[in-house]
Formats: sequence, C-alpha cells, structure tokens
Amino acid sequence: MIPVAGAQSAVWRFDAIGTVWQIETPSPLPDDARAAVAECIDRFDAAWSRFRADSVVSRLATSGGSEPAPVDAATMLDVYAELSAATDGAVNPLVGETLARRGYDATYSFVDRGAMPAPAWKRILQWGDGRLALSEPAVVDVGALGKGRLVDLVLEVTSAWADGDVVVDAGGDLAVRGGPERVGLEHPYDPRRAIGVMEVRDAALCASATNRRAWGDGLHHVLDARTGHPVRSIVATWAVAPTAMRADAAATALFFDGGPRLAHEWGVDWVRMTSDGRVEWSPGSKAELFR
Repeated sequence: MIPVAGAQSAVWRFDAIGTVWQIETPSPLPDDARAAVAECIDRFDAAWSRFRADSVVSRLATSGGSEPAPVDAATMLDVYAELSAATDGAVNPLVGETLARRGYDATYSFVDRGAMPAPAWKRILQWGDGRLALSEPAVVDVGALGKGRLVDLVLEVTSAWADGDVVVDAGGDLAVRGGPERVGLEHPYDPRRAIGVMEVRDAALCASATNRRAWGDGLHHVLDARTGHPVRSIVATWAVAPTAMRADAAATALFFDGGPRLAHEWGVDWVRMTSDGRVEWSPGSKAELFR
C-alpha cells in the first residue's frame, strides 16, 4: 500500500510478527498503551504462529490431539470454512505443511521440496466447546485472514487509549477508526507506482500480492491448497470491508474462482490485477483507478 494522505500527528512504528507496524494517533500513545498493544500481539502470536515452537498450533502439529482453544478460534475458523466453501477448497486452514514444503517454513529456508496438497481439513480439524482439536498431526495456518484479525484487535486496544482518528497499519493491511484515509494501490510489478486509490473511513483495507513473500523459481505464499502450486492468474488483490479480518479474507479469496461471489455476499469493495496486467473491480467500486 502507498499512503496518499493522512491528518494524524503521532506515529509509532515497530516490528512484530515479521512485518513493520505503524499506528497513527492524534497524540503519542502512553507507555501503558504501547505495553497493551505488545501484549495483544504476543498473545495472538503465541496461539497461532507456526513459526514458534511453543505456540498452540505448533504443539498440535507435533502430536495432534486437543488444546484449549484460543479466544479467536471460532471467530477465524468459521470464516475459514466460508472461504473453503467459496473457493472449492483452494483456501484451507491446514495449508501450513504445504507452504513449508515449498520453502516457507519455520526457518525461512526457501528450499522447495515439491508440491503437496493440504489435508482435507473437515476430516481432521475441529473447534468448539472451548477446544481446538486435530485428529492427527497437521499444521494450522491462519495466514488467509490472521493478520487482518490481529489488526482489528490492535485497533480495539489502541482506540481505548486514543481520542480521535486512529490508523493501524501492519505491512499494508490497515484498519481506520474515523478517517477518511486515501491509500494508493501499489503496482505489483513496480512498487514506485500505484494503479489507483481507495478511500477508507471507519473500515479496513487489506491487500495481497504475489511479489511479496516470493522466492525461488516463481514461488510465493499464495498457494492453491488443492494442488500445492502457486497461483498464477492473479498477481494482486485489494479489499475494503468493515473489519480487517474480512478484508484480509476477501483479498485471499479473490485469487481464486469464487472469490468475487463471496466478496459480493460480504459487501466487499475490491480490485484485483491479473498476470497479464488487466485490472478487474467489483460492481459499483468506489476505487479511483488510473488508466
């Protein structure tokens, strides 16, 4: 994302969960607020990070079984079920080992060990009654919407301490209280350019692109869970929704057939670019797209 305009007076930047965060508030956040944000991020990471050996999902990946469900389990996994149904299984919450085999593993080896379809998650993964369970070892990966969910949580924490407009931006996935914020849509083939601008007011804007987290011979983080192969036809997506979790989920779904229909059902304003440079957008989109 490329910031276009903003009226905030205080900016706090820091690194967390492998990306750069930026929180804009009318005045600097006190130390207690910053500690609360850090605690929120660490609690989420300790539950859901497949890159941490001590996380809930890493323990389940080792032995399967059952763990006390993180507080976000039903919130996120219910939406994952919608994503899976809409994309005919292309989005799958058990895609973690598939990503790891292609090189996006806990050590960031970027060594490709070949394609492997993700397991059939409905047969293995269960959540409810305060438990998160796997009938056999498998790697849960919430990357399709997890960062968006965390942005929502951080916005909620920050808003309790800040009067006025607040913007939480985690590596281009952002949520806005107040606004409007005008955000440029970064061209996936030239980060110095934008293909257009979207306005965000009391909403969230999330993006995904195959030029980010890319390595090797055409490998990147957007895989079709049914095959284990990278997506080729779509190279970038942008989605505006009431929450960052829904915007993040829609941005993921838009890489696949069924994504536009799901975005329509959710009332998401979206834009996407195909690998041959064409730009598509949702009916009635408010995006300002450049020729």
